[in-house]
Amino acid sequence: MIFGRRPATDVEKNLGHRFKRADLLELAVTHRSWANEQGSPEHYERLEFLGDAVLGMIAAEWLYQTHPELPEGELSKRKAQLVSRPTLARHAETIGLGATLRIGIGEDRSGGRTKASLLADSMEAVFGAVYLDAGLEAVRAVIVPMLVDAAVEPVQLLAADAKTQLQEMTQALGRDLPEYRLTGAAGPDHNKVFSIECWIAGELAGRGEGPSKKMAEQKAATEALAGLLARE
Repeated sequence: MIFGRRPATDVEKNLGHRFKRADLLELAVTHRSWANEQGSPEHYERLEFLGDAVLGMIAAEWLYQTHPELPEGELSKRKAQLVSRPTLARHAETIGLGATLRIGIGEDRSGGRTKASLLADSMEAVFGAVYLDAGLEAVRAVIVPMLVDAAVEPVQLLAADAKTQLQEMTQALGRDLPEYRLTGAAGPDHNKVFSIECWIAGELAGRGEGPSKKMAEQKAATEALAGLLARE
C-alpha cells in the first residue's frame, strides 16, 4: 500500500489505513488519564462510542452475508464473540496500538499499555476515527480482516475476565444480566471459602468457589459462559 507524503506510522501501516486527518488518530489513542494530566478535555471516549456502533453494524453485516445458513440466535452469539473485549484487545496488540497510547503516568506505571480493557476501548476509538476520516467503506476494510481472523482463531475464554464476557454475551443475546448470589461461606476467617451461584433469567447458570467472593464469582461466570456458548 502506498501512503502519501507524511510518513505513515506503524499503526497506520499495520491497520492498512493512512489518515488524512492525523489528529483523529491522535485522539483515538488519547486516554482520559493523559488528558486529565494535560488539562485537556479531549480523549478517545466519544470516538469509542462511535466505533462501537460502527463495529457492531459491520460485524452483523459480515456475519449475515457469510453465514446465510445460521439462525438469528447463532448470529447473535457469534457477533458477541467477534466484537468482544478479548478479540479487540488481541487485534490492538497485533497492530501495535499499545506502544502509541497516550496515557497518564500512573496508568502507564500500572501496565496500562497492556490492559485488555484499555486496548479494546482504544481499538474501538480507532475504528470510529477511520469512519470519520474516510467513511464506511474504509472502516469496513480495516474491520473485516479482524473479523476473519477472530472467526478462524477464536479468542480463548479468559477466566480472569469471565464476568465481563458473560455480561457482554447476555446483552448481545437480549438476556437478563447475570445475578450472583452468595450461598455459603465455610471455614475460619483466615481461610474462608465462599460459594457463589450465577443466575440468568431465573435459571441457575453456574457455580463457583474461592477464597474471596470475587474469585468465586469469576468461577461461576466461567461455568455459566461455557454453558451459554454450548447451548446457543
